Amino acid sequence: MKKLIEQYKYILISCASVAVVLLVWYIAIDVMKLAKSSVFPGLEKTVDTFLTKLVEKKPDGATLGQHLLESLKVCLMGYSIGALLGVPLGIAMAWNKWCDWLVRPVFDLIRPVPGLAWTPMFILIFGIGIEAKAMVIFVNSFVACIVNTYTGIRQTDQLHLWVGDVFGASQWQKLVKIAIPTATPMIFTGLRTALGGSWMALVAAEMLAASKGLGFMIQQARYISRPDLVIVGMLMIGVVGLALDAILQKIETMVAKGMNAQ
Repeated sequence: MKKLIEQYKYILISCASVAVVLLVWYIAIDVMKLAKSSVFPGLEKTVDTFLTKLVEKKPDGATLGQHLLESLKVCLMGYSIGALLGVPLGIAMAWNKWCDWLVRPVFDLIRPVPGLAWTPMFILIFGIGIEAKAMVIFVNSFVACIVNTYTGIRQTDQLHLWVGDVFGASQWQKLVKIAIPTATPMIFTGLRTALGGSWMALVAAEMLAASKGLGFMIQQARYISRPDLVIVGMLMIGVVGLALDAILQKIETMVAKGMNAQ
């Protein structure tokens, strides 16, 4: 029993901290009435709104599940493209000096521009459909993946590469067997950072141009003064973001174990 508690200590502490916050929220608003429900809704009102929104489309024309699926679809589309292009390009830039010299100036010019700054241009090109929002996500994830992958490959210990030379390894073998496994933690850090940034950028983009999604739901709730619906949207964003990060962390662990097995 003690060993089991030690194993899940982090989970237990996390659940306890969330429970304390919910308890304080309930006591402060629902019991002590420290704020009006029209300004800051209580826990009971928020839970009731959450359950109602699961089945009702009012007031924004979609259920909570429909908003969530729309946001996930756009986020994963843009993020996947950014990761699939960003990680290989980061590896190429770090490993090949000619690629670095060719791509680096353009990348350094684009990198400081936040993804949301591209929103007006993408709306003009693609309209307010899924493509514009996916491109905003692509920019965010693409930059984060390149930066972390590039850094990870460049931090490969030179001694390990010399050992590869001693055993007659080719450049490709040194890249695949030494550099990439060494850079795997940094690559996954970039993927996780990109995923978190993409999720936040998507919600912001949906507030500017969308007809469905969690960001759109929050914006519509703000227009009609529904703070309970705003909080439901915020909580869903946090929970889904946490779940996505946990999934990616699990994949990182599996990949690391697979490389160690080889």
